[in-house]
Amino acid sequence: MLHHLSIQNYALIDELSINFSDGLSIITGETGSGKSILLGALGLVLGNRADLSSLKNNESKCIIEAEFDLTAYALQVFFEKNDLDYEDKTIIRREILPSGKSRAFVNDTPVILSVLGELKSKLVDIHSQHQTLQLSDSLFQFSVIDALAKNDKRVASYKRGLRKYNLLAKELRALQENQENENQQYEYNLHLFKELEEADFQENEQQDLEAKLDVLNNVEDIKTSLSEALQITTSEEVGAQNLLYSLENALQKISTFSKEYEDLYNRVASIKIELDDVAAELERSNESIEFNPNELEIVNERLQLMYSLQKKHQVGSLEELVVIHQQLAEKVGGVENASEIIDKKQQEVNDVAKKLDEVALLISNQRNKAIPKLKKELEFLLSELGMPNARFSIEIKPSENYLSNGKDELVFLFSANKGGNFGELKKVASGGELSRIMLSIKKILSENTKLPTIIFDEIDTGVSGEVSNKIAYIMQEMSKYMQVIAITHLPQIASKGQAHYKVFKEDKNGKTASNLKLLSNDERVVEIAEMLSGKDISESALTHAKELLN
Repeated sequence: MLHHLSIQNYALIDELSINFSDGLSIITGETGSGKSILLGALGLVLGNRADLSSLKNNESKCIIEAEFDLTAYALQVFFEKNDLDYEDKTIIRREILPSGKSRAFVNDTPVILSVLGELKSKLVDIHSQHQTLQLSDSLFQFSVIDALAKNDKRVASYKRGLRKYNLLAKELRALQENQENENQQYEYNLHLFKELEEADFQENEQQDLEAKLDVLNNVEDIKTSLSEALQITTSEEVGAQNLLYSLENALQKISTFSKEYEDLYNRVASIKIELDDVAAELERSNESIEFNPNELEIVNERLQLMYSLQKKHQVGSLEELVVIHQQLAEKVGGVENASEIIDKKQQEVNDVAKKLDEVALLISNQRNKAIPKLKKELEFLLSELGMPNARFSIEIKPSENYLSNGKDELVFLFSANKGGNFGELKKVASGGELSRIMLSIKKILSENTKLPTIIFDEIDTGVSGEVSNKIAYIMQEMSKYMQVIAITHLPQIASKGQAHYKVFKEDKNGKTASNLKLLSNDERVVEIAEMLSGKDISESALTHAKELLN
């Protein structure tokens, strides 16, 4: 509920600070006294657009601050979502600077206007004769029916399921589209895959083959060099082995004479062992090397296949070709396994759809049970408000589509006159009738759901007599469940409030300013008497005012 409102330098208001109570509060005042200014200030602090015309004094900033008691509104999640500090007593402040810039704060944390706008819908409902368009909106009509049907948890569950369903359906469509695209490429990808599969390239095969090809292309030179090396090593007269053998014998004879000669002998003996090993390897290599045209052809063909496939796939190495082989395997396998994947995803969609259908049916059943009660209450209240022949035709039709709040389509028709045809509210109801219908709906909602503070802005225009008493009674009933503030010009309604505020203008230092004050009991009698008879208050008007207040 709105607990406190303070205004500085706004429109005709220099400075104003006022507390509000729960229950029914009344605001009265002469035409032009500034009642609309109060609503403008409240709208401004809750996110409405502002400009320099909002400032009374263009050299000072405008500050509007509203304190709300949020205890009963369960807004902790909203505050967490928007990274705001939650307080049961939350203060919202709006500042408009002389430069035209504005700032907004919630519990001293800066916020953007869109956050304020979202918060506004949870805190204050300003209702006037001109704000009845939502009566023709099917979502609003459904919200009324669902309030009576106690469908809030079911609808919330349905909406969670619908989000999941839409996500899964989107994933399914993506899989199906991907399969269609992949199917078009499947044959070609399969050909490329099989080509690489049959090639069966091994790790480092390219380097090994290129080295082998180098040997095969130079086999004669290699054979000659190996023979020459073998001759140099093993010749009986001048071969390295024979000379090294002689050197070893010579050093062996003196190796016992000193450590130095012994080390020399050991080193030569080690060299001889290594040379003997080299000679044996030279002999093996020389015997194994030979020109083989068939092997050369096989190696050439293998390398040419490798080079050809690398060129085809626009890569420069065998490693990259192996990666492409793996990618093709995934694409081909993906298409071949796609049906199974799609079937699995389709089953997930079907499972969620089944649960959605079950919840939607529960919602629909509860709506059908609530509709007769809604019709009865609406028609009774409208009869009390001077519309005895008002009738509603409310019907729910099942839909095949998953809508935002269930699987129902709503036909919500109205007739104001006896024997009249039913039609859409916006087409057959006048402005005054729409205002009374909205008042009746808000009264029903107040008893069945938690509504924010509601401000009735002269919805009693054009109403008098017994109907005004009924409007006042309805507002009193609503105020048992929520904070109600009514701006009115009717004494019958003004007398029913638990608190009564008066908006008035006064001249200060040659300038006109608007102000608001809470009336005492005596002041309230005078105010209502003035509403009854005008400025010249008669004794009978005072008596009547006291009777109304009693």
